[in-house]
Amino acid sequence: MGLFGWLFGEFVDVIEWTDDSNDTLVYRFERYDHAIKYGAKLTVRESQVAVLVNEGRVADLYEPGLYELETNNMPILTTLENWPHGFKSPFKVEVYFLNMRRFTDLKWGTRHPVMLRDPEFGPVRLRAFGSYGLRIREPITFLKEIVGTDGHFQTSEISGQLRNLIASRFASIVGEANIPILDLAANYDELGEFITGRLQPEFAEYGLELTRLLVENISLPETVEKALDQRSSMGIIGNLRQYTQYQAANSLASSGGSSEGLGLGAGLAMGQEMARQLTQPQGNPPPLPSQVEYYVALEGRRLGPFDATALEQQILAGKIRPDTLIWKPSLEEWTPAAKVPEIALLLPKLPPPLP
Repeated sequence: MGLFGWLFGEFVDVIEWTDDSNDTLVYRFERYDHAIKYGAKLTVRESQVAVLVNEGRVADLYEPGLYELETNNMPILTTLENWPHGFKSPFKVEVYFLNMRRFTDLKWGTRHPVMLRDPEFGPVRLRAFGSYGLRIREPITFLKEIVGTDGHFQTSEISGQLRNLIASRFASIVGEANIPILDLAANYDELGEFITGRLQPEFAEYGLELTRLLVENISLPETVEKALDQRSSMGIIGNLRQYTQYQAANSLASSGGSSEGLGLGAGLAMGQEMARQLTQPQGNPPPLPSQVEYYVALEGRRLGPFDATALEQQILAGKIRPDTLIWKPSLEEWTPAAKVPEIALLLPKLPPPLP
C-alpha cells in the first residue's frame, strides 16, 4: 500500500452512499483496497440497507441508522474472521448499499403481435404496452442472484429482462382472464391487477417486488380495426339499401319541387314509388339471431348445452331451482339461476319465509 493509500484508509472512516443518480439500485462504497477502519461510522439512510461482503460471502446487513463498525455489531463477520476481543486493525470488506425505494414508470411492451383466441372474432393478433413499478424486496437474494460483483447496478441493467418477462407472459395471462377483445379497453385496471398478481412470484425469484403494472393501450392490427369500424358504421346506419333508397327519395322529392322540367304529378308518383319500395321487403331476410346456449350443473355433472326453450322445459319440470348453477358464454363463472336475469323471470315465485 502506498503512502497516500495508507493515509486514505487510516483517516477516512465514514461510509455512506455518495452516488447522486436517480436510477441506481445498488451502489458499492469505493474504498482503497477495500480496507475498512475498525470503528468506522456507517450511515444508512431511509429507503436504504447496507450489506457487508467478506471474501465473496454475504456477512451482516444493516437497516437505516448510524452504526460504529465493531465486533459487537458485526456478529456474522466476527464469526467468519474469528476475531479476538478488542480487534483494532483495519479489515477488508466490501460495503454494498441497496436502494429500497419504489422505482416507477419503467416501460414494457410486446415487441411483436401476440395471438389470442377471442370468443366473438376467433383468432386475433394484438399489441400492448404500458408501465410498471418495482422495488427490492429481498436485498440478499437480489445481491446474490442479479447484482453479483457489479459496483454500480442501475435499473437499465435489468429492465430489459423484466420487459421480456412481462411480454412473454402477457398472451397466456390475458387468455386466462377470458376478457373479450371489445371489453379490454374498459378493463385495463382489472387486467393490470390480474397480471401483477400472476407475475409476482417470478419477480420474487430475483428478490424484487412488482408493485404495480399498468396497461396503457391494447391495439389490434390496422386491417382488423378498419373492419371493426365498418361493422360499427353498419350497425349505426342499419340496412344500407334502405338507407340509400331513403337518401335518393329525399333528393328526388327536393328536385321535383324546384325543377321546371319535372311536373308536380310526376314528382308525387316517384315519391309514392319510393315509399312503396321502402315498405316492401328487399332481397333475402337477415339471418335469425343466434340462440344463447346454457349449461346446467346438476348432481355434480355438467349438462347442456340448452337453448332458451329447452331450459324453460327443465324449469317447468322442476329440475332447475333458484340455486341451480348456470353458465353461458357471457358469464365469467357458474352463477345461481336466480341471479341470471332472463332465467329468474322463468322461475316460479316462492313465498317469503315465515316471520
